[in-house]
Amino acid sequence: MDHGTVGSAQSGRLLVEVREEGASAVVIPAGELDHHTAELLREPLERNLAKGRTRLVVDCSRLEFCDSTGLNVLLGARLKAEEAGGGIHLVAMRPAVARVFEITGADTVFSVHDTVEGALAEGSEAG
Repeated sequence: MDHGTVGSAQSGRLLVEVREEGASAVVIPAGELDHHTAELLREPLERNLAKGRTRLVVDCSRLEFCDSTGLNVLLGARLKAEEAGGGIHLVAMRPAVARVFEITGADTVFSVHDTVEGALAEGSEAG
């Protein structure tokens, strides 16, 4: 598997790393995802979708906060990925972040996994 980091972006409150894993991309936001930092996540998601990587795994294990703007970035990327035959898979959400998804019902439209390996394995079984 290709474990090379292919990019990262950073503001004072959010760092986003991206690495390629076979036909998938693993996107790792760390910090606070909100109105001021959402573009740092939107850009790599859309860039990977444009490259044809329609299966995106978002490792939320280092995401401390997510507001409605961050949620909308993920929902928008999910729609684009599904239109292209793929999807967004969320991994290891912390309780505060998971609560935002539960309250809004967004947890029912995403595939949620405990580990990145589990999310990647599910994709290889289906494909």
